[in-house]
Amino acid sequence: MNTETAYNQALDYLYSFVDYSLKHSSELAKADFNLNRMFALMESLGEPQKKYPVIHVAGTKGKGSTSALCAAGLQAAGYTVGLYTSPHLLDYTERIQINGEPITHEQLIELVEEIKPHVAKIEKLTTFEITTALAFMAFGKYGVNAAVFEVGLGGRLDATNVVTPKVSVITSLSYDHMAVLGNTLALIAGEKAGIIKDSVPVVSSPQKDEALEVLERVAKLKEAKIFLVGKDVTFELVKSSLEGQELAVNGLRSTVKLRIPLLGNHQVENAATAFAALKVSGIPISDEQIQKGFSQVKWRARFEVARTEPPVIFDSAHNQDSFEKLRETLETYFPGRFVYLIFGASEDKNIPGMFAEMKAKIKKIIITRADHPRALEVEKISSLANQAGVESEAVVPVKDALARALDLSLKDGSIVLSAGSMFVTAEVMREWKLLNESTDLA
Repeated sequence: MNTETAYNQALDYLYSFVDYSLKHSSELAKADFNLNRMFALMESLGEPQKKYPVIHVAGTKGKGSTSALCAAGLQAAGYTVGLYTSPHLLDYTERIQINGEPITHEQLIELVEEIKPHVAKIEKLTTFEITTALAFMAFGKYGVNAAVFEVGLGGRLDATNVVTPKVSVITSLSYDHMAVLGNTLALIAGEKAGIIKDSVPVVSSPQKDEALEVLERVAKLKEAKIFLVGKDVTFELVKSSLEGQELAVNGLRSTVKLRIPLLGNHQVENAATAFAALKVSGIPISDEQIQKGFSQVKWRARFEVARTEPPVIFDSAHNQDSFEKLRETLETYFPGRFVYLIFGASEDKNIPGMFAEMKAKIKKIIITRADHPRALEVEKISSLANQAGVESEAVVPVKDALARALDLSLKDGSIVLSAGSMFVTAEVMREWKLLNESTDLA
C-alpha cells in the first residue's frame, strides 16, 4: 500500500470516532466532556505526557500565536520542541509539529497503528482525544525535550488538561463557544482557569475585570503565583511596518526589545505574554534566545499578507472580538482602504457582531461556504448581511469566490481579505497557492 492511501486510512480511522469540531453547537452543548477517558488512555500508553516539560496555553484569542511564539523561542534555545495546536489549515499533521515542521504522513500512520489497541480498550473516546494522545506519543517517541500544548476548547475538561505543566498560560478571553463554556465572561474564565494546577505559575494576558477576578481567585485557591501582562510585565510597541513589529517588554528583572513578523497590536500583546511564559516556566532560556526565536516565528493565516498590491490577506478572525482587532490592524497598515471580504462562518458564530465591527471597511462581502458540515448556508449569511446594511453576493465554491474577489480588486485596488472561518480561509489559501503555481508555469 502506498503512503498516501495508508495516510488517508489513518485519517478515516481518526474521523470514525466522535469529532465535535464537525458537530453543530446544540450537539456540542450535550457532549460528555470529562477527563476520565483521557487519563485512562494516558495510563495505557505509559504516561507519555510526563516525559518532557510542557507549556500549556488556553484562551479565546491569541492562544495559537502565543503557543507558536513560545515554541519558536524554545527552538532557538536549542530544544527539540513539540507544538500541538488545532485546528489545522491545510494538512492534519500540522496539528503535531516538531521544530516547526509537521510530523510526516509516515509518522502519523505509524503512531495510529501503535495507538489502536490502546484505544480499543476505552469506550467513547473522541477524535480530538485520540489526536491529543498521538501528540503526546509523538513527542515522547521522536526526542522532544520541551513541548507547547494549545488547549482545544475551554480548558477544564479539554483533552490536553492531563498535563502538569511548567507554566499555565491564559491569553485574551472573550465570547466564543458560549453554548459549551457559558454566556458570561466569568463562566468562560472559569472554564479556562481549569488548566491552573497546584503551585504551578500562571501567566495571563490583559483581561477584562470580570474575567481577571475569576483567574485570580482560582490561582489563589491553587496557591499558584499569577503574573499579569500589562501589570507585572509591561510592554509597549516601538515600531511597526508590514515587515514586522518591534516591542519592548519590561519586568521579570529585565527590559528586552523583541522583533516579531506577526502584525497587529494584539500580536504585540501575545508576544509579551509568550515572553513572560518562557521566563516564568523555569525552562532554561536566555533573552537573546527568545529574541532570535520570536524574530523567526511562523504562524499562518494571522493577518498574513500574501500580496501587497492590490493586497491579498488571509486571516483566521472568527468572532466579534477578533474582527475588531482585524479592523484595527487593517487601519494601521492600509489606512482608508476598503475590502472585498471573502466570508463564511460556522453556524454558532455571532455573525452580526462580526459584520458590525467590519462594516466601515467593507466594500462588498463575497459570501461563500467551506466544504465543512458546520458551515452555515450562504442564504442565511446573505440575510444577515442585508440586515447589517452591507452589500454582498453569494459565490460558491470557495475557488470561485476568490476569483470573483480578485477580479473586483483588480478594478479598484481594494483589499481581498479572507476571514470569518478557518475552513474558508484554508480553502482560499489552497486556491491562491494553486493559482500562483499555474501562473508560474505559464
